[in-house]
Amino acid sequence: MDVKIESSWKEKLRDEFDKDYFVELTRFVREEYRKEKVFPPGADIFNAFERCPFDKTKVVILGQDPYHEPGQAHGLCFSVKEGVPFPPSLVNIFKEIASDIGVPVPVSGDLTRWADQGVLLLNATLTVRAHKAGSHQNIGWEVFTDAVIHRLAESRKHIVYLLWGAYAQKKGAFIDEKHNLVLKSAHPSPLSAFRGFMGNRHFSRTNDYLIACGEKRIEW
Repeated sequence: MDVKIESSWKEKLRDEFDKDYFVELTRFVREEYRKEKVFPPGADIFNAFERCPFDKTKVVILGQDPYHEPGQAHGLCFSVKEGVPFPPSLVNIFKEIASDIGVPVPVSGDLTRWADQGVLLLNATLTVRAHKAGSHQNIGWEVFTDAVIHRLAESRKHIVYLLWGAYAQKKGAFIDEKHNLVLKSAHPSPLSAFRGFMGNRHFSRTNDYLIACGEKRIEW
């Protein structure tokens, strides 16, 4: 099957595209876009991969679902398009960055600038029906994004994995912590942010690790 995804990822994930689950997933998603309002726009489904090629990936942030309201999702977890008000989780992410490393809260919630520096902003589910959180869970996306993390874990070392919340921690449970930095905390959602996300210092710790490994720091 010909999938329009960045070439280095296409090579690493080639085996997935002809598996039965992915063929069925593709059929389902195409039908959903035909019949329903679905986010992100079709051209942005694989935006995280387009912006952050396999060999350039230095940091992985795991989200769960794309935003399900109009104008928000564009294929990067936690990110919103230019000019869109910040969702609550993103507000808390920016607050923690300001507290941790002193970077003021930006005017834009578009995290493309992170992705272009090697931050893979990966949701477990890459599409969602409008106004219906979780509507595209358990149709195959999670199998695909598990494969993404496995390919990275098999082939690359010294990556920082930021696992916020129980869901992300379960999804990344197999990652080798001897050869990578795995940072875990509560999710930045207002429901849990003050139970361990705020004050986790994940952004400075990420940069300290990258510098120690001879990599450039992320300009958060």
